[in-house]
Amino acid sequence: MCTAIEAALDAWQDDPDVVLILIDGAGERAFCAGGDIAEMYAAGLRGDLDYGRRFWRDEYRMNARMAHYPKPVVSFLHGFTMGGGVGVGCHAAHRIVCENSQIALPECSIGLVPDVGGTLLLAKAPGQCGTYLGLSGARMDAGDALYTGFADVFIPQTHWDDAKRALTRNADLAVLDALAAPPPKTRLRDWQHEIDTCFDARTLGALEDAITGADGPALRHIRKKLDHNAPLAMACALANIAAVRRDPRIETALEHEFRFTYRCVEQGDFIEGIRAAIIDRDHTPLWQHQTWADVPASQVTAMTGDLGDKALQLKG
Repeated sequence: MCTAIEAALDAWQDDPDVVLILIDGAGERAFCAGGDIAEMYAAGLRGDLDYGRRFWRDEYRMNARMAHYPKPVVSFLHGFTMGGGVGVGCHAAHRIVCENSQIALPECSIGLVPDVGGTLLLAKAPGQCGTYLGLSGARMDAGDALYTGFADVFIPQTHWDDAKRALTRNADLAVLDALAAPPPKTRLRDWQHEIDTCFDARTLGALEDAITGADGPALRHIRKKLDHNAPLAMACALANIAAVRRDPRIETALEHEFRFTYRCVEQGDFIEGIRAAIIDRDHTPLWQHQTWADVPASQVTAMTGDLGDKALQLKG
């Protein structure tokens, strides 16, 4: 699917008959809920490290292509837009959400880090919302997605067919504003001060200190997720988001994400996270580190350090 999308983008870029691209999800449940992590698991058990690395190279190259595409791309983000779905839909120029939209980067729950360029979106979110969302994997509804910059326009789903007809008939982007409704209320705006106070930390240990004893609605909303997620992944996600804040470009985001994903099967908790979530479904992963304080800074550096000649190449 990643290479098919990339091939379509390449073919349509210089085609004069194509002036706009519309991306929709098949079925009613989701725009896209992510990639085939079961196959990643099987490859990892075989000791095949190249399968995942090749997949992530292909996926990230497509993400960058989407982010820089010279023609308008409109994505309709109904239902679940998670993980790899964010990489397809949330780098589009015009991102539409509706009443049932649920957007998230839940990778830390399986020992991975937010990727597909998601750290760029997290880095640009207001205040510390990106850290809050990236480490917890909390879901955003339409209001939250608009507030954080993961989406652009709220259009009630009853008007989506009208919007798609107008777009496909005459590429009329004005229809998006014409059909837009006032954005729904967002919890994150109400929680912003609490989030900024608790999640302004440079390391996972400092974050643990900051939230110890805190008991506001924002923290209560995600506390179980934080307690469940892989400490190593959260520590590395925190480092990646900070790096992209310093250089907010899609290339920076993907480069830092790839440093982790390149190593995650062999050195991280990714295989154990998949086992617990979708293979055995016992939801009791045995992470390398059972507490946040157990994660040494040296291991974060080892997982996020430069890859040298193995670094991500976004061309070719």
